[in-house]
Amino acid sequence: MTAGRSRTHTRTRIRARRTSAAGLLLVLAAATAACESTRATTTTANAKAPRTRTSWREAASYSYTLRAESQVLAGEFRVRVEHGRVTEVTGLDEDSRRQAREVFPQVPTIAHLLDRLDRAVAEHAATAEARYAPDGRPLHISLDWDANAVDDEAEYGIDAYRPASG
Repeated sequence: MTAGRSRTHTRTRIRARRTSAAGLLLVLAAATAACESTRATTTTANAKAPRTRTSWREAASYSYTLRAESQVLAGEFRVRVEHGRVTEVTGLDEDSRRQAREVFPQVPTIAHLLDRLDRAVAEHAATAEARYAPDGRPLHISLDWDANAVDDEAEYGIDAYRPASG
């Protein structure tokens, strides 16, 4: 009787394991399908990405306010550009002032931000989006090279654009 009960108990455990394994495989298959669906959606979104080329042209000299959230640069900065090069960066809060001193060469012009957006689209980044002002000037740029990677996202807000006079 003990041997019979032991066999029945063993069969039950084997069936339970088979059921658990089958259930696990089903869950993994569904998760894989969901990931593939997400990837397809991302690719489709990139195929219909908002325009990255704009008729707006950067002035030779101007200033603007940049709100940046990226791995390299985070904060709010007043940026002066002369002849297509950043010549002055002023942090608008204590942390941004420190960063302005440390990462000055990495503060972009608006044209550089548009170049990053174009590159992200060309390289099929997970997110490469921009919002534009009525004159075609970018107001906000969102980049995420790989949806599954951490710390490769970047957000840029562009405000208070003022072409230099004369």
